Amino acid sequence: MLQIDLWKRILIVAMCVIGLFLALPNAFYTRVETHNDALKALSAAGQADQTGAAVSTDWPGFLPSALVNLGLDLRGGAHLLAEVQVSDVYASRMQAMWPEVRNALRAERAVIGTIRLQPSEPDRLEVKISQPEGTDRAIEVVRSLARPVVSVSSVGETDIVVSAQDGVLQVQLSEAEKLATDDRTVKQALEIIRRRIDEVGTREPTIQRQGTSRILIQVPGIGSASELKAIIGTTAQLTFQPVVGRASGVDAPAGSGNEILPSLDEEGVFFKLEKAPVVTGEELVDAQPSFDQNGRPAVSFRFNTSGARKFGNYTAENIGNPFAIVLDDEVISAPVIQSHIAGGSGIITGRFTVEETTNLAVLLRAGALPAGLDFLEERTIGPELGADSIQAGKLACVVAFAAVLGFMILSYGLFGVFANIALIVNVGLIFGLLSLIGATLTLPGIAGIVLTIGMAVDANVLIFERIREELKSARGPARAIELGYEKALSAILDANITTFITAVILFAMGSGPVRGFAITLGLGILTSVFTAIFVTRLMIVVWFENRRPKTIEV
Repeated sequence: MLQIDLWKRILIVAMCVIGLFLALPNAFYTRVETHNDALKALSAAGQADQTGAAVSTDWPGFLPSALVNLGLDLRGGAHLLAEVQVSDVYASRMQAMWPEVRNALRAERAVIGTIRLQPSEPDRLEVKISQPEGTDRAIEVVRSLARPVVSVSSVGETDIVVSAQDGVLQVQLSEAEKLATDDRTVKQALEIIRRRIDEVGTREPTIQRQGTSRILIQVPGIGSASELKAIIGTTAQLTFQPVVGRASGVDAPAGSGNEILPSLDEEGVFFKLEKAPVVTGEELVDAQPSFDQNGRPAVSFRFNTSGARKFGNYTAENIGNPFAIVLDDEVISAPVIQSHIAGGSGIITGRFTVEETTNLAVLLRAGALPAGLDFLEERTIGPELGADSIQAGKLACVVAFAAVLGFMILSYGLFGVFANIALIVNVGLIFGLLSLIGATLTLPGIAGIVLTIGMAVDANVLIFERIREELKSARGPARAIELGYEKALSAILDANITTFITAVILFAMGSGPVRGFAITLGLGILTSVFTAIFVTRLMIVVWFENRRPKTIEV
């Protein structure tokens, strides 16, 4: 019999209502966007502003306010593709290591004689010793400075390779350390760029890693690519400050010469700090994930000569007291000084995982870009062009809608009307899902929706044609409808599963616009199958139960 259980009917209707309810704010995009911006401004201010409150009440609070984010090509803005010059980091690592190598070799002067730094490639240290017979001992001493590479794929390997030829030691990074350094450098650049752009308050920027050393940056609403490059080049403020104590809130009394800053990781935690820093990020040479003497994940850091002297004096006088590592007016860590930290290097320990130490090291180094950026591609898209793109997308959707609706009505009559209603619900569900997951809609994404409109009726066409064939075999209308859905199901699933797999591959392998197309295509496949198999069938069943026709025409 042609029937659907009551609980299934309620579930189908409920899913359609929820999806359309989530999509509703997009029909009032400007109004809801103004409402969201006003609420965000009020939240940032921490106090009720009457003007902002009046604006925020333009959209009822009981309705959803999540919107489909408009991409760069729809809103206008700046686009950059930058390549991180990871090789720059190798040279700076070697320069920072030279004082450590020099001090270690000087302690063995009786065996190896005098030492002298030789001119070499930027990513290599070459040290000449006056007594070549002490080469083996020199290699052993320098190798003792090696640290384990903190990487899941490089367990047991060290960060430097030491060799010698004709009394000249050669020190350079190992291949495993170079790979780990490349990864950390790009992550650090991503972190810095993201922090810089977030400070500007732009809406939904896209900052993605592409390949091994490239970064895609798309910021809607910004004036030009040159303005975006200036923002990225801004230097973060990193300081090491004495901790006076904890505070109840940002408005608590700080006292003369002090300030209160929030914790980056612990919400609601505030620290009272001395304003005068012990050292600043300009004196930080390096910070790397490492392990402490017990084999637990930690973070090691190193200052230049000036910073080492100031930091050493401070730690000698403040053993047992905490000090704060502050990045852009937020405390990212507040470790306790365990002992005098001389030589300009130290280690931060705690209940860290390897991933957490890597992230902390990234934050510590986020005071400046770790390496130069080569901008391979830069574009500025004006808001007028974005508005034109939106209009073109609307026109494409309207034309596609009109063509499909007309075709279905002319081809299948009343059943075509049912399919058209399901198609409208289908598009609403797509926008509801896009709003729910906070996806960004781009021009290729609109193309995906237009394609979905065309594909959405495919399943209904298969079903209706099957029903036609069953009617020709002299079956009753109820049995013909039931068999039409049963026999068309496998073909519908096969066609849509293969297309969905293609969408998943595009999303996994692609980036930027390709991903936008893949998201709308994938969601459109899910919603079109749902509306064809369940929504259209529910409408046909309800119509059949009420009319009880002796014959039907499809």
